[in-house]
Amino acid sequence: MSRSCRLIGISRQALYQELQRKREKARTLEPVLSWVHQIRRDLPRLGGRKLYHLLQPELERQDIKLGRDGLFDLLRLHRLLIAPTRQYRKTTQSKHWMRKYPNLYQDMTLTQPEQAYVSDITYLESLEGVHYLSLVTDAYSRKIVGHYVSDNLSTTSVVQALDQMLSERTSRGTAIHHSDRGLQYCSALYQSRLATQDIQPSMTTGYDCYQNALAERINGILKGEFLIHKYRNRQELEQVVKESINAYNYKRPHTSLGMKTPAAVHEKAN
Repeated sequence: MSRSCRLIGISRQALYQELQRKREKARTLEPVLSWVHQIRRDLPRLGGRKLYHLLQPELERQDIKLGRDGLFDLLRLHRLLIAPTRQYRKTTQSKHWMRKYPNLYQDMTLTQPEQAYVSDITYLESLEGVHYLSLVTDAYSRKIVGHYVSDNLSTTSVVQALDQMLSERTSRGTAIHHSDRGLQYCSALYQSRLATQDIQPSMTTGYDCYQNALAERINGILKGEFLIHKYRNRQELEQVVKESINAYNYKRPHTSLGMKTPAAVHEKAN
C-alpha cells in the first residue's frame, strides 16, 4: 500500500480519508436508490430528469445533497440509466376514397382542456400476436381521455376510444379532433360521432407524421416507458394498458407541463 501511494504521489492517510469519504457518500445515497426503485415500480422507464424532479422533495426532507448530475452519475454507476428504444409498424391506411379534412389544429392556440383532441393508433404485442391500441389525448393537458385495445384496425374498434372520451367530456363547446388521414378516422361512423358533439375534424396533410407529433409522442411514452414486455394474451395486455395509462395520467410529470402531471393540469383547469 505504501509503495502504491508513493507511486501515485499521495500519502496513505490521504488515501484512507478518500476511501472513507466514498464509503460515507455511498451510505448516504443508499436511500436514493431505494426511492428510485419505488418510483420505477409504477414508472418503469422514467428518465433521469423526471426522476430528479420527483426525488427532490424527499432529498430536501432528508437533507441529502445531490444535484441532477450527481443523480445521473449514481444511476450510471448502478446501471439504472434508461436507453431509448425505437419501434415502428405501419397502422395508417390513408390511400382511400373517403373525404379527408384540412388541418385546423396547426394554427390553434390552446388555453384550456377539451378544446382539442389528438388521436392515433399504435401496435402492441402479446404471445397471441399483434394487437392495436387506439388513443385519444387532450391536446392541452396531455391527459389520455380515451383508449381501446383490439385485435384489428376496424373502425368500430377505434370508435370505442372516441366514445370513452365523449362520455367523460364535460364541456359542450366546439372542439377540434385531430388525427392522421387513416380510413378509420375518415369513416362515416367516426365522423358522425364527432358531428353529434359539435367537434370539428382536423387531419394531417400528406404523409407528414410530424403534423400529429403529440399523438405520436404519447404512443412513444406508453410503449417506451410502460409497455415494455411481451404479455401472455390480450386480456393481460388490456389490464397492463389500463394501469399504465393511469400511471401516465396521474404520476408521470411532463416537462412541457412544468413538471406537473396531465391529470393535475386537466383537473385544475376544469
